[in-house]
Amino acid sequence: MNLKLGLLVSLLWATLPLHAETPTSFEEIKAKAEAGDIDAQKHLATMYAEGIGVETNFVEAAKWDLKAADNGDAKSQFNLGFRFDKGLGVRQDYADAVKWYLKAAEQGYPAAQANLGVCFEKGQGVRQDHAEAVKWYRKAAEQGDSCAQYNLGLCFENGKGVPQDLAEAVKWLRKAAEEGYPDAQYNLGVCYAKGLGVTQDYAEAVRWYRKAAEQGYSRAQSNLGSCYFIGQGAARDYSEAVRWFRKAAEQGDSFAQNNLGACYSMGKGVPLDSVEGAKWFQKAAEQGDISAQYALGRIYYVDSSVKEYTTAFKWFSLAAAQGNKESTQMLEELKIFMSPKEISEGQRLVREFVPRKAQSGTATN
Repeated sequence: MNLKLGLLVSLLWATLPLHAETPTSFEEIKAKAEAGDIDAQKHLATMYAEGIGVETNFVEAAKWDLKAADNGDAKSQFNLGFRFDKGLGVRQDYADAVKWYLKAAEQGYPAAQANLGVCFEKGQGVRQDHAEAVKWYRKAAEQGDSCAQYNLGLCFENGKGVPQDLAEAVKWLRKAAEEGYPDAQYNLGVCYAKGLGVTQDYAEAVRWYRKAAEQGYSRAQSNLGSCYFIGQGAARDYSEAVRWFRKAAEQGDSFAQNNLGACYSMGKGVPLDSVEGAKWFQKAAEQGDISAQYALGRIYYVDSSVKEYTTAFKWFSLAAAQGNKESTQMLEELKIFMSPKEISEGQRLVREFVPRKAQSGTATN
């Protein structure tokens, strides 16, 4: 299961509700803030951060967050921690991020508890401590924070900071998934597909993949496409498989790119088109996808319209280096037809290959 840590990615500030006596002009709010009014300080920080009635200025936003944070406001402490975490209006400093997250977390602020858990999980600004990460994830998760619920589920799934417990992992993944958290929806789908912590149920896997896929989650789109392609948890439908493979492939998902290439090469769900197939195999192969590398090697070896032995040598070699036995066999056969000069050129292409940053989804079938 390809699971990953989640980290809140947006500051959880919001425009403060105004009471009847609350000043509404920028000048009035600033005057109140300078006089030490915490609500005004928070409001002013939000105005600068979001460009409300004033030009966006993260440095000024951080300044007023700091004043409110120093006065004990948990939300401002969290925002300030996030600023240090991401370098927004202040120098990036993970230790200072932890300092302010901790202040807010100790007041029970769930977003701060969740992000503090991530800091302990990663050893970012603090010594890595999985048990401490679990402690803070649990505090936030019990308050309904979906990011923390997801991360707590991963800790139970992987046995980090707690004994491995797949049923408990599913419990927390489900809570986050039901809140619409796409990472959790995808991973809950994987649990149902593999029978991890739940009874294996392909239809239920499809249901959760779909929820994440409809939010644009590429790995879920890839897996949903696979389910339609092989008829697992849903009726076999090549056109529907292609639709989901394409959505993921266009986001750079190498698994989907390879499968989309295969669909074009076989004429499954789309008209047979070897050129279009090779295009998608190429995109996946450049990210290091073994199957796509092997497929490209075969294309350059046997397709008379593009036959090029040195390029075939390159892709077979790269796939073979990752343990693809078919590529190893094809490589030995190919060498019979290649001159020493061609082999040398192929070896050069292999040495110079640098895979693009992978964005691949996880094959579950």
